[in-house]
Amino acid sequence: MMKKIIFLFSLFLLCSVCFSQTRPTAPFGLNLAGGDFGENFPGVYGEDYYYPTEMELDYFAAKGFKLFRLPFKWERIQPVMGGPLDTAELKRIIDFIDHAAQRNLWIIPDMHNYCRRKVGEVYELVGTSKISTNSLVDAWVKIAKALRYKKNIWGYGLMNEPHDMPSTDSWFQIAQQLITAIRIVDSETPIIVGGDAWSSAAKWLQFSTHLKDLQDPANKIIYEAHVYFDKDGSGAYKYSFEEEEATEQIGVNRVKPFIDWLAKHKKRGFVGEYGVPDDDERWLEVLDKMLAYMQQNGVYGTYWAAGPRWGNYKLAVEPINGKDRPQLKILARYLEASERTK
Repeated sequence: MMKKIIFLFSLFLLCSVCFSQTRPTAPFGLNLAGGDFGENFPGVYGEDYYYPTEMELDYFAAKGFKLFRLPFKWERIQPVMGGPLDTAELKRIIDFIDHAAQRNLWIIPDMHNYCRRKVGEVYELVGTSKISTNSLVDAWVKIAKALRYKKNIWGYGLMNEPHDMPSTDSWFQIAQQLITAIRIVDSETPIIVGGDAWSSAAKWLQFSTHLKDLQDPANKIIYEAHVYFDKDGSGAYKYSFEEEEATEQIGVNRVKPFIDWLAKHKKRGFVGEYGVPDDDERWLEVLDKMLAYMQQNGVYGTYWAAGPRWGNYKLAVEPINGKDRPQLKILARYLEASERTK
């Protein structure tokens, strides 16, 4: 018995050493993408998709970033709906979370599925006859059980960018069922709820204002919006600055509805995706002005994107041949926002 007590105490001390960081008020950070890559499911790890490395964590931590959103795919973490989690995939995610904990960094595990799951060759909507809400609930309960003791999880990212749902309240109903079920197994970890309509910050009042009525017995919901600055707000940036009809203030204008909504309803929130091309300095000015506005209003965010194998993707801030990308000089100015006074 005494040996068992000593072992458990030693394990507790080890965990304490692994992660001792006080939760920052409102840290800025990055998406470390790669686990969401590819259309083959489950696919071959190392070919179809990848998770970030410890080297990448070290690189961005050295720049001062403390928060990392980690996309993963439902089809890979749970290959069969209702079945067990895939042990190899779960280990990859947990290993990354643990590597971050050793560096006092925070992680958002983000189910990057757009409120869909691939069935055969078709992506089917959650909440329909093909993909029941209960199937998604089952997955998240199992994920929460596996991750609930990890102290450096900023929040569970329930679903990246729900969009084109069957009804105006479909995502609300799904999110509420997820929150209720997760709280049965984990009452501590915050739950991150993305907005409808691709989580658009600019269209938040039109599509997502009713999310304020979600009920969490732990009162730890964090709302997530996304914002891009090209003409259609997609982040594709197919055309020039002029052709996209951009201005220096477009970032501020597009994120303002979400930030005002958070203040009005006394809600916590962050901007989970934003990004600009590296081929025109004017996009950097847009980014700079928006981040300054967010920081002044106590709202933080995670830039899209970094992570392995981006190559020359013009929004990426993954270094090329050891050289910083242009966007990083702007991002490095904004490491934490002051908490909004309620």
